[in-house]
Amino acid sequence: MENPVIIFGANYLGRIAKEIFESNDVVVYGFLDDDKKLHTTEIDDAIVLGSTDDDGFLKLIGKKCEAFVAVDDNKLRKSIVQMLQEVRHGQPVNATHKNALLSPKAIIGHGNFFDVGFSSGPGSTIGNHCLLHAKSHVGAESVLGNFVQVGSGTIISPGVNIEDEVFIGSGSTIISGITIGKGARIGAGSVVITSVKAGETIFGNPAQKIKT
Repeated sequence: MENPVIIFGANYLGRIAKEIFESNDVVVYGFLDDDKKLHTTEIDDAIVLGSTDDDGFLKLIGKKCEAFVAVDDNKLRKSIVQMLQEVRHGQPVNATHKNALLSPKAIIGHGNFFDVGFSSGPGSTIGNHCLLHAKSHVGAESVLGNFVQVGSGTIISPGVNIEDEVFIGSGSTIISGITIGKGARIGAGSVVITSVKAGETIFGNPAQKIKT
């Protein structure tokens, strides 16, 4: 990547993304964040330049800079991505740690975050704007939709189908052959052995639906 990157989100995720880009010899131009208290301050030697809708910096994206959205709230993440697509007519780039192992036979979308120790199997598909945290794994021929978040140390076995906007907590295990429906939430440390319906929240070993 030749152009520097502007990171949307001056939070823990933004700091990790900055370190990932710089470890790959990509210059980070700065952060954009809607917390005005952070504006003009420095975080890890990078300046918080302004808000996420600051046109003075947005106009650089796609010309002199790339963009990465480091926000773990899906609603806000989606709104920023939509703005970048509609206003700047581009896609955020991937942030891939140099110690992540992505299979050359995997299909990878845009705007994804691959932290240290992440790995994917051959024939796996990862959509757009997903967050794959440290030491998580996506097995062979598994499919992840868009805006999926997978917690640290989670193992997704081969042949799993995970639909859009699913959240999987840290240290979970997803058994082969099941489907997790759109917007479902999996509690940390869960072992998921049966398919999960859209919008359900489950937790435990074996994971059970939590009544709300």
